[in-house]
Amino acid sequence: QVQLVESGGGLVQAGGSLRLSCAASGNIRSINDMGWYRQAPGKQRELVAAITSGGSTNYAASVKGRFTISRDNAKNTVYLQMNKLKPEDTANYYCNADIIGVWGMTVKRDDYWGQGTQVTVSS
Repeated sequence: QVQLVESGGGLVQAGGSLRLSCAASGNIRSINDMGWYRQAPGKQRELVAAITSGGSTNYAASVKGRFTISRDNAKNTVYLQMNKLKPEDTANYYCNADIIGVWGMTVKRDDYWGQGTQVTVSS
């Protein structure tokens, strides 16, 4: 079993900050790319930010300069520091990870998602 557990969402006023965390646990051999996606009501899920195992990052244009993604490989955890939040950042935020798991003699690479954490930014 491999699972991703997110935390850190909540309600914040425009201009405020939040920090999301996502910890991977279970039968993990290694983790490749990790990322954060978000989905607002009536909209498609979109990539917010991603980070490779080596630390290279990629951001959506709408969050560049305001959000920072980072990871702690020793803790199998990815973070999203969100500053200068805007009402349009309101969404359910999902953690995603490309994980190689191991079960006995079986090694399998798969894509995992967290359960989501709600971020609401009031104007």
